[in-house]
This record gives sequence, structure tokens and C-alpha cells, in this order.
Amino acid sequence: MVSKVAKKKSVQDVLIYQAKSGAIEIKGDFVRETIWATLQQMADLFETDKSGISRHIHNIFQTGELDAPATVAKIATVQKEGDRAVERMVEYYNLDVILSVGYRVNSKKATVFRQWATKTLREHITHGFTINRKQIGANYDAFMKTVAQVQSLLPAGSSVAASDAIELMSLFAETWLSLGSYDKGQLPKGKPTKKSVQLTADRLHQSLTELRTNLIAKEEATDMFCSERHEGAVAGIVGNVMQSFGGQEMYPSVEEKAAHLLYFMVKNHPFTDGNKRSGAYAFIWFLKQAKLLDVTRITPPALTALTIVVAESDPTHKDRVIALILNLISRR
Repeated sequence: MVSKVAKKKSVQDVLIYQAKSGAIEIKGDFVRETIWATLQQMADLFETDKSGISRHIHNIFQTGELDAPATVAKIATVQKEGDRAVERMVEYYNLDVILSVGYRVNSKKATVFRQWATKTLREHITHGFTINRKQIGANYDAFMKTVAQVQSLLPAGSSVAASDAIELMSLFAETWLSLGSYDKGQLPKGKPTKKSVQLTADRLHQSLTELRTNLIAKEEATDMFCSERHEGAVAGIVGNVMQSFGGQEMYPSVEEKAAHLLYFMVKNHPFTDGNKRSGAYAFIWFLKQAKLLDVTRITPPALTALTIVVAESDPTHKDRVIALILNLISRR
């Protein structure tokens, strides 16, 4: 026996299809907690005949794998027969049935689906989470609650404050969700501007001296702050950022210069104390000189978290970290 469900306008508006990855995707007004599909839709989805789908469903229910009343619904559907529009009750099967059928069907599309499903399940078990980027937009509140739960799991005493991590996740929503791109070193770098700005060691030194004086006056730093480990340490970093070879700049765009300035100032430890603070300051100071400082994106918490990410990153991941910085400051 199947349950009877009132006709839902959105059921017939939804288009179910399979992405290139093998994932089950949907298009349309998806507002329910599950996906419903007819025998024909499942046959189209997995590129097989409808009779085969029906046989698999019969076996699924017969073996007790799924319960028919809980997974099948009869929904009034308008069908065109000749010149007439006839309303008939059509059986729809929910997502549980669709997935179970996908594991039984013998077709190329079903095989790709199973490969995707196995990969997704493996990620869920080994990583502790899986993410569907396309569905987050429609379920943003639920996603943010999940983020809050992840926040509560951060270890006590973590050098990255939980609130900073959430701030950075919000700013870099697409980046953090595109974990595969990061792992492969393929983060988008955005579109660099054609601006030109000069950076000299003297100008940077002068600005850092003003920062040092200000922080010492407020008793937020000691005399060790911004004290060079050896003469020319900052000048060497500036030289690296502004270097050219064969008449071509090593880092052509202002954004690339800014990203490498932050990275080198933090990772090369030019000062006895205050490398992270001076590096973050040099970064926003340089962007301000180039009129590229966007305080709506580079908020204090985001800058703090980003600087710590640079400081604690593995040197072998330099290119990925630079790409992360460029993703923040470059135009879309």
C-alpha cells in the first residue's frame, strides 16, 4: 500500500538529472525534505528501461530494504492525452528509493553514480563531513548552524580564535567550500588590476616606525617590537617583492606584490618581535597606497585569521597560501 499525498506544484517543476561527477542533482523549486521521481524519471536518470526500474523497486521492497508506505506517494499529475488534459494519480518514489535503484541498475550512468556515491561516503567517513555547494544557498540557516557546531569542536587553546575562523569562512565561503580546488593548488586568483605602485624599504620602514611608536605609547608593544634581526632584513624583503628579471617584474600585479609582502614579512621573521603584526600592517598599508584596501572584505578578524594562517602554514604550501590571499584581494 502506498501513501496518498496532496498534489504539490513544485513536484512536477523539479528536474532530476545526473551531473558529470555522477551526483544526483535537481533543478526547480526544491522546497521539500526529499526528492520524488517517477519510474520514467528514474529510467531517464540512469539511462535504462522503465521495466528494469520497476523490477528493482519490487525487489527492494520484497527484501525489506525499504518500506513502501514510507517511500512511495501517489500524486495527482496532469497528463496530456490527445487534446485533453487528464489528471491521473501517478506513483512517485522518494530519494531513498532513487539511491537504492542507482546501486542496482546495470548502466554506464548508474556506474558513474555509484562511483560518486562511494567517493562521497568515503569523504564523510574519513573527513567527518560532506558538502553540497549548490544546496547551501537554499539551506543557509541550517548550514550556519552546522558551522557553529564545527566551531564548538575546535580544540581549546587553538591559536586561531573560533570567531575569527567563522569570520574568515564567511568571507571566503566559495573558497572554503571548494576544498578540492585548494588541495590541487587550483584556487581562482581573481582578476588583477593594472595599477602600479612603488614600494621602497625607506617608506615601509618609516610607516613601521610610526606603528612601533604608537604601540609602545599605548603599552601594547616593547622596545623589541620591529627591531630588525639584522640590518637590511626589511630591505631584502622589499627587494624580493619588487624584483624583476630580464626587464619583467617577478610579481607583475599590485595584488601579487601585496600577497608576497604579507607572506615574506610573516614567514621570514625579519624582526626580533612582532613579525605577524608588522606583516599584517605592511600588507594593508601597501594595499592602501595602491587604493585597493577594501575594508568590507578585509575586516580586522579576517586579517587576523589570514595572518595566522600564513604564519602557521607549511612552507611547501606557499603557492596555495598566496592563492588564498589573492582570492581575497583580487577583483571577481
